[in-house]
Amino acid sequence: MPHIAITMFPGRDEQTKQKLAHIMQEALCEELGISKETISVSIEDIPKNEWEDSMKKIPEDAMFIHFGKM
Repeated sequence: MPHIAITMFPGRDEQTKQKLAHIMQEALCEELGISKETISVSIEDIPKNEWEDSMKKIPEDAMFIHFGKM
């Protein structure tokens, strides 16, 4: 049961977040060849002044793409 957790700066409306969640769900479904019903997606708004502290909570080995690096 994969879960996609998205954190981002505030400012996007619920409709935009819903669309993003569905796009991510579809991409994971297609990539892993699994049913949409097994995938959950969360989106959390993190204020800019709390961003660095929030990112420190994510284990280094869980971070596959880092901000500003490709």
